[in-house]
Amino acid sequence: MQNNKLDPKQKLYEELVVEVKSVVKVNKGGRQRRFSATVVVGDRKGKVGLGIGKANEVPDAIKKAIQSATKNVVKIPLVDGRTIQHEVIGTNGAARVLLKPAVEGTGVIAGGAVRAVLELAGVRDIVSKSLGSRTKLNMATATINALKSVKSVEEVARLRGKSVEELLG
Repeated sequence: MQNNKLDPKQKLYEELVVEVKSVVKVNKGGRQRRFSATVVVGDRKGKVGLGIGKANEVPDAIKKAIQSATKNVVKIPLVDGRTIQHEVIGTNGAARVLLKPAVEGTGVIAGGAVRAVLELAGVRDIVSKSLGSRTKLNMATATINALKSVKSVEEVARLRGKSVEELLG
């Protein structure tokens, strides 16, 4: 007999640890050391999320970050399941990320945290440029913000009160 419910041990999303760092809080009695983890989760089909977690031990911080990331998953529209619709700039703090759609076969031209977010989102052809600060957390958040602001042709047509054929000419 087949069980149709999802197996709780089966993972919905792939996860990738972007950064683990030690953070220190100074008290009267001395320094209190903890760990902060930044994690990206995604299904490589247009869903991606970012989370941070802090704990006294690294594995606990990563676990918390994964939970936080799965709660903050966003859906992004992909063209042919491989690139984004149009050029977009995302910002977070002093970090700015420019994302440009690319022709098939280009690959993911991005580095560090931006690459992690784009790959787990399922984007296969894209060109990116980091402008401003290069903090890993801010770069990842700026990339998520950029992906959130991408609009599909149908969405733009609906906002303008026109049909898709009128927009495309």
